[in-house]
Amino acid sequence: MSITLSYQSGIYQLKSSQVIDASIEEVWEYFSKPKNLNSLTPEDMDFEITSSIVSETYIGQIISYSISIFPLVRSHWITEITHVKNQRMFIDEQRFGPYAMWHHEHHFETAEGGKTHMYDIVSYKLPLGWLGRIFAGKLIGNRVKKIFTYREKAVDAIFK
Repeated sequence: MSITLSYQSGIYQLKSSQVIDASIEEVWEYFSKPKNLNSLTPEDMDFEITSSIVSETYIGQIISYSISIFPLVRSHWITEITHVKNQRMFIDEQRFGPYAMWHHEHHFETAEGGKTHMYDIVSYKLPLGWLGRIFAGKLIGNRVKKIFTYREKAVDAIFK
């Protein structure tokens, strides 16, 4: 797995890449179900889907969550699924929540040996402009990297 984080023109971008020992059909089946988000999120975030849970991801789907950003600080987060290509990719974008902007691309490709290459591109902007960047840029960047590191371990355990 590789995770990189960059910053340019007020936008942070995280890229992660992982090869999963499972077919693209199995991986897509798991990742395209919003109910599985909880198992991919660190426990200290106390992640909870608060909207009705439907079985499959679809364009226009609105999903609401409650998460713990920091100890004793909860936030509500609303995302919309804006693009879906079956067994290839989907995109979720924040409509309301803790970020000034959040755009998350989930990509899936068939890899050698019947495995799946999954990669993500997350582009986000912190609230409060330069103040947000100065006071929370590194902290939030490390937190987002921690989430994806946790997810890698969870995915390895799920598909072993």
